[in-house]
Order: sequence, then structure tokens, then C-alpha cells
Amino acid sequence: MDVRQRVGLNVQALRRARGLSQEELAHRAEMHQTYLSGVERGRRNPSLLVLQRLATALSADVADLVRPR
Repeated sequence: MDVRQRVGLNVQALRRARGLSQEELAHRAEMHQTYLSGVERGRRNPSLLVLQRLATALSADVADLVRPR
């Protein structure tokens, strides 16, 4: 599994654990829902700034997004 897939699975797992829809998380992280969908599917290569916005919106650390589960 490459890092993009790992990040995608971690974002999706954290989002679901917090009861958020993709639309709500995208709004909180100030990005389009379609971009977030691509991140979750491992199709996008998010920048460090995007990872930080996602982590903040999920009340998590960036490390939580890249850590193997």
C-alpha cells in the first residue's frame, strides 16, 4: 500500500469515527468534496498544508493521517 492509499484510509476512518460526511469534512477543511473524495480513494497527493487542514478539521495530528494502522 502506498502512502496516498494509507492517508486516504486513515482520513476516511477518522471521518467516519467522528460521524462526519465527506461534505462536512470538506467544508471544515476548506476544500471541495470531490478533492476530499480523491484523497480518501488514494487518487490525490495532498500537500502538507492540505494534510494539516484535514488533521485540524478531524481534531487529529498529521501523524495520525500517515501512520500505518
